[in-house]
Amino acid sequence: MLKQSMNRLTTLTLAIAAASLFFSCSDDSIMERDTNDTTLASMGKTSYKASLVPVEMNNWMSGIQDNISISKISIPGTHDSGARIDAPVVSGTAKTQNLSIAEQLNAGVRFLDIRCRHIDNSFTIHHGSIYQNLNFDDVLNACYAFLNSHPSETIIMSVKEEYDASNTTRSFEQTFDSYIQKNPSQWDLGTGIPNLGDVRGKIKLLRRFSAGTSKGINATSWADNTTFEINNSGAPLKVQDYYKVTNNDDKWTGISNLLNEAKNNTGDRLFINFTSGYKPGIFGIPSIPTVSNAINPKLKTFFQTNTKGSYGIMPIDFVSAELSELIVKTNF
Repeated sequence: MLKQSMNRLTTLTLAIAAASLFFSCSDDSIMERDTNDTTLASMGKTSYKASLVPVEMNNWMSGIQDNISISKISIPGTHDSGARIDAPVVSGTAKTQNLSIAEQLNAGVRFLDIRCRHIDNSFTIHHGSIYQNLNFDDVLNACYAFLNSHPSETIIMSVKEEYDASNTTRSFEQTFDSYIQKNPSQWDLGTGIPNLGDVRGKIKLLRRFSAGTSKGINATSWADNTTFEINNSGAPLKVQDYYKVTNNDDKWTGISNLLNEAKNNTGDRLFINFTSGYKPGIFGIPSIPTVSNAINPKLKTFFQTNTKGSYGIMPIDFVSAELSELIVKTNF
């Protein structure tokens, strides 16, 4: 059976390679993907998303069909994506990532959790009170440069207001809009869950701030420290965000339950499974690595065993290229 499967895969790879050569002189990329879709449908449910053999981590979405909903893709992400600077006195309380935004994207991350402090009518990146020596323009420039170099990709960006506003004369939404107006073509502000082909080369907004007009997937009714649903019309969400972790086993149970639910879901619900958290220590001082040091190895083991399926979005603390790649490969 294994030999027969390998023969079929080899035949498929050669067929796709030939097809890509045939269509290389044509602009009709949709026709190519549809042709591949028909062929790949016969391979079974676990690999129906793939239109090409697996690709490099900086352009892995080029191997996913245009007509696949982003809710059906396993997507590595980062929690507090811009937080690379710790509190000045107590370590382990603010830093959540080792990789820069650009490094995360090149490692396969496609979901960014951006926390913006509204100050002087602009956005700075914070984790709580800790300024991360990063501004929203820095984040956006990294994203635009990446997407311009890799137009097959999309970035889902959660934007949330963080810490206290200071010296502002307009709303958070108005300042956000001022950033979008500089590069409107590189954003998708639709309220529904799109197919991948509709958002390639763009940032898809997941909105965690209040707004007077509809923009992005609405995630403003975010529940605190739990697993919950947001039943938007056209963009239903289910989120696991148990972040105040008193017991790592309980945290892992919540993560693994949502991973399995996402894999078995037949609807178009978008699953967002925060693998991040902190453990309250002495005097309630949070320790972020106490959770990530326990959870990340479990994630690695899980995806070394569960190698196929749609597992949703996973925002991770201290993501590594290795872990990101294991998640990406479940799409193929």
